[in-house]
Amino acid sequence: MSSFEYAETAMNDLAKRIRPRVGFLGVGWIGRHRLRSMVDAGAVEVAAVSDFDRSAAMAAASNIPGAEVVPSLQALLQLELDGLVIATPTALHAEQAIAALEAGTAVFCQKPLGQSAAETARGIQVARSVDRLLAVDMSYRFVRGMTKIKELIKAGEIGEVYAGDLVFHNAYGPDKAWYYDLELAGGGCVIDLGIHLIDLALWMFEFPGVRNVSSRLFSQGRPVAGNKKSLEDYAVTRLDLATGATLNIACSWRLAAGRDAVIRASFFGTQGGLSVQNVAGSFYDFCAERFQGTSRQVLDQPPDSWGGRAAIAWAERLSRSRKYDSDIERALAVAEVIDAIYGDNIASGKGNL
Repeated sequence: MSSFEYAETAMNDLAKRIRPRVGFLGVGWIGRHRLRSMVDAGAVEVAAVSDFDRSAAMAAASNIPGAEVVPSLQALLQLELDGLVIATPTALHAEQAIAALEAGTAVFCQKPLGQSAAETARGIQVARSVDRLLAVDMSYRFVRGMTKIKELIKAGEIGEVYAGDLVFHNAYGPDKAWYYDLELAGGGCVIDLGIHLIDLALWMFEFPGVRNVSSRLFSQGRPVAGNKKSLEDYAVTRLDLATGATLNIACSWRLAAGRDAVIRASFFGTQGGLSVQNVAGSFYDFCAERFQGTSRQVLDQPPDSWGGRAAIAWAERLSRSRKYDSDIERALAVAEVIDAIYGDNIASGKGNL
């Protein structure tokens, strides 16, 4: 079953089960969106909301019967929740997730789980040791067109895939100050946007080994070259996979892209190509196509309300069981690639995994 079908089935079945009691830590734009998606799907009972901005927490909890506003993570965990949704600055994710897991609470965390592979591995190890469900919001897997082209790749419809081209250019960049604080953000456009592309690229092929990573990072047009004090706003990376395929990945903030965003994931095989790309600069609307020579076939097009599907799928799993799901271990492979991109080897441009 595809990710899309799984999420849709989850939405239909949720009403038949007891809804888990869930808390929400961090209700900025993404936190509010995930909360609203789960509420609208009938996926959870919202027990409580917390945010350092109390007015934001109060606004998010309004019109949700029974939802409390509490001052902290500790206050949330005292409620003995079934699950916790974390949407706070990156630097806080790992410790907050670990605290919740150790309290016996399942976790759905915004990406990334950790600022490094070591932090990510620690979070996964804790989830495994306490036998609690842990998931990261890799939402682009749930774009309907993405699941369709993955199914075609798996079925061998474009032959042996030898190349991929993935881009995510955001003409604006983040609107929160913490994104530009290295201590809080952990990096620039790579950890913000590139993480989605890396995850999609590896997910398409069921997470094969990565043989080599080569990268160049820029900040305001100047090479970063291993300077950890700089937050990159443009990055280009090449991944060489154990399958023999090579993937080119590029991401940026504030690029003069001529539109709000350019988002694309294309894969090329010995018998054709497949691509998903955003429509007219949209961050939300995607079209999937199949290529044969100079011809193209549309496989999927908007509308597609995909943004909350990852959260709903987590809630559905939680309604069945709070036990550990080994799928989270794939987050470590993505974190290892990001480590290679950000590592000291950036100065020479190459890294091996």
